Amino acid sequence: MRFLFPTRLIINSPGLLRSPRAAAPIRSLLFGRKSPVFRSAVAAFSSPMAIPPSISVNHSEEALPGKLWIKFNRECLFSIYSPFAVSLAAGNLEIETFRHYIAQDVHFLKAFAHAYELAAECADDDDDKLAISNLRKSVMEELKMHDSFVQDWDLDINKEVGVNSATSKYTQFLLATASGKVEGLKAPGMLDTPFEKTKVAAYTLGAVTPCMRLYAFLGKEFGALLDPTEVNHPYKKWIDSYSSDAFEASAKQTEDLLEKLSVCMTGEELDIIEKLYRQAMKLEVEFFHAQPLSQPTVVPLLKNHSKDDLVIFSDFDLTCTVVDSSAILAEIAIVTAPKDDQSRSAQQNHRMLSADLKNTWSQLSKQYTEHYEECIESILNKEKAEKFDYEGLCEALEQLSDFEKKANNRVIESGVLKGLNLEDIKRAGERLILQDGCMDVFKKILKTENLKAKVHVLSYCWCGDLIRAAFSAGGVDAVEVHANEFTFEESISTGEIERKVESPIDKAQQFKSILQSKKEEDEKKSLLTVYIGDSVGDLLCLLEADIGIVVGSSSSLRRVGSHFGVSFVPLFSGIVQKQKQHSQEEESSPTWKGLSGTLYTVSSWAEIHSFALGWE
Repeated sequence: MRFLFPTRLIINSPGLLRSPRAAAPIRSLLFGRKSPVFRSAVAAFSSPMAIPPSISVNHSEEALPGKLWIKFNRECLFSIYSPFAVSLAAGNLEIETFRHYIAQDVHFLKAFAHAYELAAECADDDDDKLAISNLRKSVMEELKMHDSFVQDWDLDINKEVGVNSATSKYTQFLLATASGKVEGLKAPGMLDTPFEKTKVAAYTLGAVTPCMRLYAFLGKEFGALLDPTEVNHPYKKWIDSYSSDAFEASAKQTEDLLEKLSVCMTGEELDIIEKLYRQAMKLEVEFFHAQPLSQPTVVPLLKNHSKDDLVIFSDFDLTCTVVDSSAILAEIAIVTAPKDDQSRSAQQNHRMLSADLKNTWSQLSKQYTEHYEECIESILNKEKAEKFDYEGLCEALEQLSDFEKKANNRVIESGVLKGLNLEDIKRAGERLILQDGCMDVFKKILKTENLKAKVHVLSYCWCGDLIRAAFSAGGVDAVEVHANEFTFEESISTGEIERKVESPIDKAQQFKSILQSKKEEDEKKSLLTVYIGDSVGDLLCLLEADIGIVVGSSSSLRRVGSHFGVSFVPLFSGIVQKQKQHSQEEESSPTWKGLSGTLYTVSSWAEIHSFALGWE
């Protein structure tokens, strides 16, 4: 248990507890900006790891285009994890599919060029007109590149391929926007002033900018995965074009012009641009997913394994949550504890005073942190493995397991967990702030028809009721929780813990026990296991699972894992590699095998959603 000191950031409702004191902030330097929980919570909200590290922008994130790109990165992920994009990056996309895509893109680019023409007519500044005209020239150059593809494959686009519905939806949206048919804007023919017409130019840029940035992003991501020695990648020319400095410059110019045209707009008008930007990103996702594929692909994961029994495992603290659950329990204890001897009720005679609880929690937190770091350093002092050494890792984590159990002993003996009301705990769980997208993933998995899936949460949390309340509040009651449990007398905690999952070894044993029970139900049924975690305590389960996914950027997890030969691979890179190995003659996706020594890293649940579930 990574128990830390509480902070008011961990609860999203000031009226959480029954005690009237719960509405008042706990005033103590221990809850200030130097508190470890404050730092972890702030990091969770403000870290650039909130989106995949590669999804970055070269311009200021304070500018409108930068903010919109970050805000709608989820749609971007659905594009890059599409079967079409993954196969193209891997180089084994069927040529017929690519030909179809190029034909659709030509239609799209022609609409793009026309939209720029209309936007230039609306701009009232000569510099803006010139800038838009230059952007149109870039589109025409892009069309020439497509012409070269057509010549390479001897394809008559206009004759052989019609416009599909996804392409039509995007081009109609784009041209309607450039014509001034935008919700909230005056009807065409009523744009009386140059200023009113200038808004149309800004709205048009809002509709084309996400496409430019998305393609620049895809080009960079695909280009980074190209093997310099690989000369036979069939789509290298396409990747080189979109990963080029020239295309990045065009994307940047589009964003800069959008920023310039929108700088004097009202909040209401900026909201219109945001809606257009989001709609464009959504239409891009649909465009990529509309490309016809007859070949097998590794994504989306669950669709390709619909005939298997799927068992999804996840850690809870800091994997699903923004802050560790121990800090939440500490806060409940402190805000409900008597303030002084006079305020003690008959039921609270056995409880510490609030001030004493704060001091005790502070000491426990400090002691845990110091000893944990010492334990990790002791593990790393062992000889580094030359290759993946699972047995050596298990042996090393026995040391961490002993440490975790001793830390729990100190907590129980201190008495800080006495007197908590079960109702308060459940209310805290219901208001617990979870990682963005976490609940959506579990809900989608459990509610997908014809998908035989189970979701298990394995946690060091001292109180399983807190976890169950969090998932129940999100409408995901089917999640099976395996954690420690408080003991209660008439709904008041005794301070004792029913110990079930205290350590990395305990987690691994629970993992194996669940799978063994599953296999005993039907020995002939094939299983696919996925484990999602964020810390050293998850390492054994991550490695045992067929697919181990690491959320976030825990340095101790990476240091310990690397010390024992574990490889950490960005998920998208790993998916592309799997697709490369994927023979088109195979009827099912390639085998994912546990204990391979490879773990896949993501920085958000949006990546997990895109990979596992795909586009709805």
